[in-house]
Amino acid sequence: MPTFSRRHVLATSAALGVGALGATATPATGAPAGYRGAGGREETRTLDELYQAALVEGGKLVVYAGGDTPTQQDATKAAFKDRFPEIDLTLIVDYSKYHDVRVDNQFATDTLVTDVVQFQTLQDFDRWKQQGRLLHYKPAGFSKVYDKFKDPQGAWVATGALAFSFMYDTATVGGTTPLTPRDLVDPKWKGKIASAYPHDDDAVLYLFSLYAQKYGWDWVAKFAEQDVRFGRGSNSPGDAVFGGQKAIGVGTAGSAVSTSPVTFAIGAGHPFMAWGQRAAILKQARNSTAAKLFLNWQLSAEMQNGSFNGWSVRTDVTPPAGLKPIWEYPNAHVDGFPRFMADRAAVERWKQTFALYFGEVKGDPTPGWLGLHPGV
Repeated sequence: MPTFSRRHVLATSAALGVGALGATATPATGAPAGYRGAGGREETRTLDELYQAALVEGGKLVVYAGGDTPTQQDATKAAFKDRFPEIDLTLIVDYSKYHDVRVDNQFATDTLVTDVVQFQTLQDFDRWKQQGRLLHYKPAGFSKVYDKFKDPQGAWVATGALAFSFMYDTATVGGTTPLTPRDLVDPKWKGKIASAYPHDDDAVLYLFSLYAQKYGWDWVAKFAEQDVRFGRGSNSPGDAVFGGQKAIGVGTAGSAVSTSPVTFAIGAGHPFMAWGQRAAILKQARNSTAAKLFLNWQLSAEMQNGSFNGWSVRTDVTPPAGLKPIWEYPNAHVDGFPRFMADRAAVERWKQTFALYFGEVKGDPTPGWLGLHPGV
């Protein structure tokens, strides 16, 4: 299976499991006797039963999803529409760092639009749980999710595993020895690298912080001298490589299932980063049953087995030959990213330090300017 730019990655992976947590604190009318409310047992209704209940509720659903381009979630919408054609799904993509404060402002002004939040800003889910903003709900398959990819009470759950590293055009780089992050500062790659700004995206920031800690600030200084084409949107490096514009793309998502035509680097001993993409339903959501449907659909074994990169959040889904579950890669730092995101003062220091090396972030946000209430 080929690798993909992050634009394709997150659109596809959202359809295959990087989704949203839907819930209600109490069972819907007609729920089976075995189902309990907040913090109880897993959902027992089938997808078709939830679908019918969602139609009775009104048949609408609004999801705010973190991402890089307006069309990034089109695959999700198409797949959901194909499976549940009578649900009116509105799915809005924006950078998670804008979506989260947008939701906070909607709370403050009593103008909440979205039912589901699906963000990279992991720290928000812990904060919103403490504030009582999230509904507790365990979809079918919750017990099979890797423990650190879910809240024990069901306030949030990861429905997809993403990884950020660097990728390169296999034919252009050539040779039998895989490229490593250390090699990126070789002068022969000058002018041939695209990268997302690390100080514009916290996942890319964490990746670069791992590079700095592993290889030192001299490596960072040399990388800054490589005439790197920096851009907004972590889809941009992959787009540059797949589009034949650059040989190497740094700070982007990908798949290690295949090395043709692009290699996604996860070599042992060299850092990359991965995380479980968290999602939750807001307690004030107007369409909680449809949100539950959305979550159960994405967390289903069928969808998890179709993950584009072979990695699932479920422990009972076996990765393709040659891959291990993402949490079994020590160099993926799966446990480190949530800690990194929680320390906002340290995050700011990393951002400003990289700005000294790479310059200020330039360019308009790739999803566009969406304002306060997209999806109304």
